Amino acid sequence: MDDLAVALALADVADAITLRHFRSAGLAIRTKADRSLVTEADTETETALRAYLAEHRPHDTVLGEEEGGVLGDRCWLLDPVDHTANFARGMPVFATLIALAEDGRPTVGVVSAPAMGRRWWASRGGGAFGDGERLRVSTVDDLSDATLSIAALHRWDDRNLLPEIAALARRARNTWGSGGFWSQMLVAEGRIDACLDPWGKPWDLAASKIIIEEAGGRLTDLTGAPRIDQDCALATNTLLHPTLIRALDR
Repeated sequence: MDDLAVALALADVADAITLRHFRSAGLAIRTKADRSLVTEADTETETALRAYLAEHRPHDTVLGEEEGGVLGDRCWLLDPVDHTANFARGMPVFATLIALAEDGRPTVGVVSAPAMGRRWWASRGGGAFGDGERLRVSTVDDLSDATLSIAALHRWDDRNLLPEIAALARRARNTWGSGGFWSQMLVAEGRIDACLDPWGKPWDLAASKIIIEEAGGRLTDLTGAPRIDQDCALATNTLLHPTLIRALDR
């Protein structure tokens, strides 16, 4: 199997586990030190994905949200349940995020949201797809015509950027209060024009990065650097990227 086929097979493994636990009455949930939630679905899924990779890609390294790891030359990045808070409350907006990074650059990505019946994927140079259809970002090039997704206002306040975020919301045509994989995939589909996230670890962002880029967009940190290790993300249709970077520049 090529790397994309491995990633899609991993998503099948994950979907079977997360759907089995979704809305189960006995779901075990605990709170981490950072106050985020983790469920038995998170831990069981990551363990299963690591076992699959040990069999099919034994020489690659793995970095996952629940079990950690190191970012090697060829590294699989795993978020077994993104939006665990939604999952724990029985909300269908959650996904498993799977990516392969080579020399720190994502080359394959899959985002699978089984309770929504949605899956997105991409490979470097191979295009981006959602449920089998080719994805392209929007062509909106003026902020006054744009729809922005803005998440976690308290985290923007922690970054001392809340006034800038409010100013952007005032300039945009529409705003939408979400973040993470769902808003990022809407950017890739061209349904919204930009997503601003004041948080995000490499396993949160790697899959979205390649999917958005293969759809014609950009995902960077807040300075415009093409990085996924700065605990933040700006995802756009490319056309709006310079405007948003300038607006956030302190």
